[in-house]
Amino acid sequence: MIFLKNEEFYPSVHINFLKRFLHHASKSWSSHDSSRLTLAFFAISGLDILNALDTLNEDEKSEICDWIYKLQVVPVEGGDGSWDRCGFQGSTTFCLPDDGLENHVSQYECGHLAMTYTGLACLVILGDDLSRVNRKAVIHGVRSLQQADGSFCATLSGSESDMRFVYCAACICYILCDWSGIDSQKTLNYILESLSYDFGFSQRPECESHGGTTYCAVATLALMNQVELLSKKQLDGLKRWLLFRQVSGFQGRPNKPPDTCYSFWIGATLKLLGVFHLSDFKENKKYIMSTQDTLSGGFSKWEDTTTDPLHTYFGLCGLSLMNEGGLLPVHPGLNISQRAHKHLENLHKMWEY
Repeated sequence: MIFLKNEEFYPSVHINFLKRFLHHASKSWSSHDSSRLTLAFFAISGLDILNALDTLNEDEKSEICDWIYKLQVVPVEGGDGSWDRCGFQGSTTFCLPDDGLENHVSQYECGHLAMTYTGLACLVILGDDLSRVNRKAVIHGVRSLQQADGSFCATLSGSESDMRFVYCAACICYILCDWSGIDSQKTLNYILESLSYDFGFSQRPECESHGGTTYCAVATLALMNQVELLSKKQLDGLKRWLLFRQVSGFQGRPNKPPDTCYSFWIGATLKLLGVFHLSDFKENKKYIMSTQDTLSGGFSKWEDTTTDPLHTYFGLCGLSLMNEGGLLPVHPGLNISQRAHKHLENLHKMWEY
């Protein structure tokens, strides 16, 4: 794929690109069946960052919300272990009809932390009041996934346990305003033990530092109001490690090429730590724009490669962090727009009464 080299930003083509993927995420794309909800998040939150949610009419928004709620796994009365499986699935594949088997939910359906986070985020972005979320059950499902070392696995059906799902668990608890789903001390210990010798964070203790993992660790600390647990030496080293990830755009690890998505992973982490202004905005923007498809829309991982919804979304978020015109500001910790975050704050106030 050869892109037109143009540093001008073309929001309209990206709006059309994301709307195409939003349609596919809910109705087809079987090869990505287990993660359709995450694809929907990239499209919905991307449209929000583009200040283009109004290109979806109210019926479309309502239909999307109804589809997301179909993915919610709720406890079954008398179902052995069904509370542990609560959360949101990635697609409707295992949303089975009532066939008379009392325990079919506990046997076939299972929530997933990444899908639960992105599902809840989509509902918030679309202006839903979360009244149909079984908050108690979702938090119970989160709690059932925490491991002895403080990390989280994604689902009871089996997965890795690492920093990605620590972040997802923190986002869910933050959105639902209920931190009982996390043993905070175990989680904080896991995060601190995953700080590497070079002051970046790894997926788990004694592994290699990584930009995405570092974001997950720092954003979790920020959502938990615990960034101050890092010493001055650790914070200074962390900021240095992050700033050194800029080549033109940002890379995820030393000696790797820059990649569009790290404009958010690294940029948002620097934002959370109050030093994003020390990065080179001009070079970062130039790199992001080099991956823009000005004809069909979307952003890619690298220049002259195929665009996709993930890199499109994080490219937009990276531009938003640099105050690109026409884009809504991003909440760097929760990874949604500040507008959507304000709606969530209003929900939290309602729940207090």
